[in-house]
Amino acid sequence: SLNSLPGGEDPQSLFRFLKDGSLGAIQALAAAVDAKDKYTRGHSDRVARYAVILSRELGLQDSDIEVVRISATLHDVGKIGIPDAILQKSGPLTADERSIIETHPALGEVIVKKVPSLTLAVTGVRSHHERWDGKGYPDSLAGVDIPQVARILALADTYDALTSDRPYRLALSQEAALEEISQGRGKQFDPDFTTVFLKAMQLATADEKDQSVVI
Repeated sequence: SLNSLPGGEDPQSLFRFLKDGSLGAIQALAAAVDAKDKYTRGHSDRVARYAVILSRELGLQDSDIEVVRISATLHDVGKIGIPDAILQKSGPLTADERSIIETHPALGEVIVKKVPSLTLAVTGVRSHHERWDGKGYPDSLAGVDIPQVARILALADTYDALTSDRPYRLALSQEAALEEISQGRGKQFDPDFTTVFLKAMQLATADEKDQSVVI
């Protein structure tokens, strides 16, 4: 838990804590990022859940699904180095602020590389903001040049962002969020993965509703 970290959420303490080179330490750092403000609390866990749902529908092997799950849990860990004033800003970001935000995937890569056992998670952490049309960051990758795990994370990350309250807007309904993702098919997102994701999320929600019915 965060309470067990020396220095709580102080970044310098967290970076020192990282030197033990364990997945647990990195997960604690990811949890610290999620706890920075109310808008991101639980974000990484939800992204991991959505990413695993998509991975299963795509027919990935269990070992690959585990890489997706860990990559999703850690995808925003680089935000520990982004000032809270920028992360929590309620108005539009300036060009300078946006460039600072866009450093978080590369910083996350540096952090995750500290743990040798997490080698397979590095590409997802670095590339989850790449776009199918090549207009993403940090490497402007396009199409299938974007690692598969990153294409999965892009959908899961965006869906959770759209369906969560943010400083600059209220959460969208599931229907509105899926419509927005549909609009990004072949532009922001892998077109084939998008089709599978839209169906998977509709089915998952239907299952949850069925299970909540009291008979």
